[in-house]
Amino acid sequence: MNSAKERLLNGILKENPTFVLMLGMCPTLAVTVSAINGLGMGLTTTVVLALSNVFISLLRKIIPDKVRIPAFIVIIASFVTVVQLLLQAYIPFLYSALGIYIPLIVVNCIILGRAEAYAYKNPVIPSFFDGLGMGLGFTVALTCIGAIRELIGEGAVFGVYIMPDWYVPAKIMVLAPGAFFVLAVLTAIQNKIKINGEKKGKDMSKIQSGCSHDCMNCADSGCSHRFYDTSVKEVSSAADATEKE
Repeated sequence: MNSAKERLLNGILKENPTFVLMLGMCPTLAVTVSAINGLGMGLTTTVVLALSNVFISLLRKIIPDKVRIPAFIVIIASFVTVVQLLLQAYIPFLYSALGIYIPLIVVNCIILGRAEAYAYKNPVIPSFFDGLGMGLGFTVALTCIGAIRELIGEGAVFGVYIMPDWYVPAKIMVLAPGAFFVLAVLTAIQNKIKINGEKKGKDMSKIQSGCSHDCMNCADSGCSHRFYDTSVKEVSSAADATEKE
């Protein structure tokens, strides 16, 4: 469960943060007016996610449990600051396009979620690939949404006009509602593919599995939901035993 390939596929397919877990919706809906913006935001988040996972995993035995969330934020904020300064210095057009959403990576629920659910409980190498897989999944999702919105709304992809001269761009697709339309359609297509595959008896476990909430049979030792459920059950059992006494 902790191999590099498994961690990469988990982030890109099984638990894609955008299409499956529905996390990081603010940058997903706000910056994907073009494919280049989606790609830039995704890669920026990937770098921060992978590096923060590595450092949190390295320090997991040193960070006190009671202050782990503030410690995570400090580590993530440090990498976000470095990435922000690099973008401002070397890719100013992307820095201007992403704007306030670069510093907001600090509180991106994808990064905090992986730090809490995986990096804080697992070794460095699996944590790195977990962050890389989640980041690449986020990048693929944002780039796809941005490319579709740009194609329909501007007639271009990555700034290159590819639609015929008679095509009239649907400007609503590069406005706020367009992000909701595209995300909904892509998620619906994914669901349809999975449902049709399951009806035909195919193994569709690699498409939008997410969390089954079947903690008893779950093999993911890094699942925070599993640990939460276990602790709740233990507390409930102890309470029941006390009442009986």
